[in-house]
Amino acid sequence: MEQKQQGKPKVVFVLGATATGKSKLAIAVAARFGGEVINSDKIQAYAGLPVITNKVTDEECAGVPHHLLGCVRCPDDDFTAEDFCREAGAAIGRVVSSGALPVVAEGSNHYVEALVDGGGAAFSNAHDCLFVWLDAAPEMLRRLDDMVRRGLVDEARATFDPGVADYTRGVRRAIGLPEMDAYLRHEGADDEEELLGAAVEEIKANTFGLVLEQVGKIQRMSTLEGWDVRREDCTELLAHVVAGEGVEELWRMKVWEPVEDMVRSFVDSDQSGRSLQC
Repeated sequence: MEQKQQGKPKVVFVLGATATGKSKLAIAVAARFGGEVINSDKIQAYAGLPVITNKVTDEECAGVPHHLLGCVRCPDDDFTAEDFCREAGAAIGRVVSSGALPVVAEGSNHYVEALVDGGGAAFSNAHDCLFVWLDAAPEMLRRLDDMVRRGLVDEARATFDPGVADYTRGVRRAIGLPEMDAYLRHEGADDEEELLGAAVEEIKANTFGLVLEQVGKIQRMSTLEGWDVRREDCTELLAHVVAGEGVEELWRMKVWEPVEDMVRSFVDSDQSGRSLQC
């Protein structure tokens, strides 16, 4: 389903803290409405580290084209907000030109705000934007145990360079790498298990801190003039995930169906909110 071309080009943004299911929803929206996904996570822009950066797999992409995912090859390069605005703007332009719907997703809200409101709000003046916010109670947003099972330690070990101690640049800023430094420098020592335990606890604390920071930024953005932010609460869904219960039907009812309805209304309306008839 191609997006209609009347009025400004339409862009859907999927917002939310880490582990709320933004990638799954963005892919579903793109698949349903003939779209392509533009990654807005500054760490996922780097190549490699699929577990630590929590990238979607080829299977999860389900054939939906993705942009700005793993595009930065040098791990020490800084992918700045200015870089993102330039690259994302170009990618969105290509997607719109092809008649598809751009779906911008992932967690660097500072980058999203810079794109939408930066440069004298040139982007927001030229595009009709819908912001879908997946929100949940903070205690539900913990995924580290799953990441450890999926190979966080092995991935950090493969990336570790004992000659590098600067974790302020590039992909090395990703939560999961700086915290593992002390453990990886002392593997084989008598206290290695204690060091690993301390690293895991530090990663959990830093991840939760990131969650709170992300939620705070989205709450603030939702008050900005011209930002059409629609909140969907996925707390019940995540509670079932944590309990190890099946959630596909619940996801369909609690997340997908309401979001599908709002995106359909958005895509099928002009800037005044009137329905566009085919």
